[in-house]
Amino acid sequence: MEFEPVIGLEVHAQLKSETKIFCGCATRFGAPPNTHVCPVCLGMPGVLPVLNRKVVTYALMMALATGCRIGKKSRFARKNYFYPDLPKGYQISQYELPIAEHGTVEIEVDGARKSIGLTRIHMEEDAGKLIHDPNRPVSYVDFNRTGVPLIEIVSEPDLRSPEEAGAYLRMLRSILRYLDISDGNMEEGSFRCDANVSIRPRGSTPFGTRTELKNLNSFKHVENALAREIRRQQAVQAEGGQVVQETRLWDPERGRTLSMRGKEEAHDYRYFPDPDLLPLVIDDAWIESIRSDLPELPDEKRARFEDGYGLPPYDAQVLTADRKVADYFEACIGAGAGAKPASNWIMGPLLGLLHAEGTTIEDSPVTAAQLAELIGLIDKGTISGKIAKTVFDEVAGTGKAPSAIVAEKGLVQVSDAGAIEAAVDAVLARCPAEVEAYKGGKTKLIGFFVGQVMKETRGKANPKVVNEVLKERLK
Repeated sequence: MEFEPVIGLEVHAQLKSETKIFCGCATRFGAPPNTHVCPVCLGMPGVLPVLNRKVVTYALMMALATGCRIGKKSRFARKNYFYPDLPKGYQISQYELPIAEHGTVEIEVDGARKSIGLTRIHMEEDAGKLIHDPNRPVSYVDFNRTGVPLIEIVSEPDLRSPEEAGAYLRMLRSILRYLDISDGNMEEGSFRCDANVSIRPRGSTPFGTRTELKNLNSFKHVENALAREIRRQQAVQAEGGQVVQETRLWDPERGRTLSMRGKEEAHDYRYFPDPDLLPLVIDDAWIESIRSDLPELPDEKRARFEDGYGLPPYDAQVLTADRKVADYFEACIGAGAGAKPASNWIMGPLLGLLHAEGTTIEDSPVTAAQLAELIGLIDKGTISGKIAKTVFDEVAGTGKAPSAIVAEKGLVQVSDAGAIEAAVDAVLARCPAEVEAYKGGKTKLIGFFVGQVMKETRGKANPKVVNEVLKERLK
C-alpha cells in the first residue's frame, strides 16, 4: 500500500521586544543566569502581570502579513503543567480566543507553488531553561527566558513532505525577519519548531495516528527527522502494528526518533482564563495603522525583482529569501551595477565568502559600493572576469577600493591588438600539432588556445580580443 504523510507544524518565534511580555525585565540573550528576573516573571505571590503593547503590535503584524482574521477580542489563559523551568506552575498563553486565525503562507517546492493554511497565531510567554551538569547528576535552572514573549504559529495539516515542511519554515522565518519582529535565530532558540506527523493510504481522507517530534533546532533536522519518522511509521504499519500517539525526540547523532512520553491533549493542561489579565480588545484604527506600516514582504519583493530587474525566478528567490541580502542587491544597483551581474556576484563569490567565514551580509567585508565598482571595471573592459575574482579577494582581505587594487598590482586588462597578436603568434608557434588538429576539424581546441594565451599574458588579455585574433590566425 502506498502511504502519504500528513504534516502540521507548530512554530514558536521569539519577538524582538526589549522587555518581557508581562514585566519590565530585559530579553537580551546571553546574560548570566537568573539576572533578568523579577517577582512577576518568577511568579511570586501578590504580583500582577501587565501586557506589553509592543508584543501585541508584533503579533498583529505577523497576522496581517499572513492574511489572518484578527480577533477583535482575545483572551489569555493559564496552561497548567509542572516542570522545573516553569516557576508559576502554569504558562500564560492563549487558548479559546487567540489573537488571529485562518491565514495562509505561500511556498514553492520544485517549481510548484502551494498555499499552507494557518490554524492560528497566539501570544504566550516562554519558560525557563534547564542546564544539565555533565559531571554530576544534577540540573540547574536559568529563569532568564521565563516571560520572554513568543508567538506560536500553528499550521493546518497541509504539508505532504519533509521538503514542503522545510520550505514552509524558511518562508515563515523570512516573513518574520522582513517584518523585523524576530531574529529567527534557531541556535539561540528564538525560532523553534515542533512537528506533528502521521501517514495514511494515498487518496484517503481520514488522518492516521500522529506523533509529535521535538528537539528540531535546524531546518535540516526538521527535514531529516520527518523523513525518518515517516519511514518508521510505514514500517510499523507494514508489520501489522499500530502507530501510538506520543511525543518523540529527534536524535540527530543516530538519525532516529526516540519515544519520550505519551502525547498530551488540551484537556491535560486544564486551560482556564487568566484572572489577572483583562480580555484584549483591538479596534480597527490600531489594525489599520499597523497595516499601513507593513514593509514589502518576500513574495512581493520576489515578483518585483523578476518584473522590475528582469531576473530569472531562481535568482529572485535566492536574493529575496533574506531581507538584508535583498537590500544589499538593491544598494549595488543603486551604485550603478547591472542587475544580472550583481545577482551573479552576490549569489556566487559573495555568499560563498560569507558562508566560509561564518558571517552575515550585514558584516560583509565587501560593501555594495565596492562590488558595484568591481562590476563597473569589468563592464568597461578595465579588467577581465578572471582578474575580477582576484580583485574581489583582495577587497575582502584589505577593504581597499577595487580600482586602487587594480592600479597597485598592475592588473589592467590588455586590449591592445598588437600585444595580443604577439602573444597569439607565440602560442601558435609552440603548438603546431594542435594547430594542425584544429584546422583538421577539432574546433573545440579553441578553448585550449585561449587558455594558453591567457597564461602567456598572465591573465591580463581581453578574452574577446583573444578569440577574435585566434580565429583570424587559424583560418
